[in-house]
Amino acid sequence: MTVETAQLFLDTARRALVEEHWPRLRECACSLTEEQIWWRPNESSNSIGNLLLHLNGNIGQWILASFNRAQDNRNRPSEFSERGPTPVSGLLARLGGTVEEAGAVFARLTPADLEATYQIQGYTVTGVYAVFHAVEHFAMHYGQIAYITKLLANRDLGFWSALDKTGRAK
Repeated sequence: MTVETAQLFLDTARRALVEEHWPRLRECACSLTEEQIWWRPNESSNSIGNLLLHLNGNIGQWILASFNRAQDNRNRPSEFSERGPTPVSGLLARLGGTVEEAGAVFARLTPADLEATYQIQGYTVTGVYAVFHAVEHFAMHYGQIAYITKLLANRDLGFWSALDKTGRAK
């Protein structure tokens, strides 16, 4: 992998995670009440609160622990068993710090880091896969949070209001 290609990939991953998905997710969560953050339609579904805990654990495991060669202390089952009422401000502060730290990791990675292999959740993956997985996983759950927010708040979130009918920026 060339240095230029690696840099393009990492810049794109950082921009998507730190500048696009995270601010929109945060805006969704900040617009809801504590009760709405912990609401779940049924016992086999997750609340926004659970998803915030889960995203923090996932980014911490796949990006921070892996690329920092640090011990992975994630307790994945606890991310889903929590029922609140953990204040959303604390959840968002924690996730925000993790996202910012991941952005800093992306800024220092090299082509060798992306080509290296890592053991994550029992899988052997390349650095490219770890970054790609973490960003697309975050995007998937951000989409769930946006959907739940629209469902509970009954409003357009306005994230795409700058696009005209053709999908082009005005």
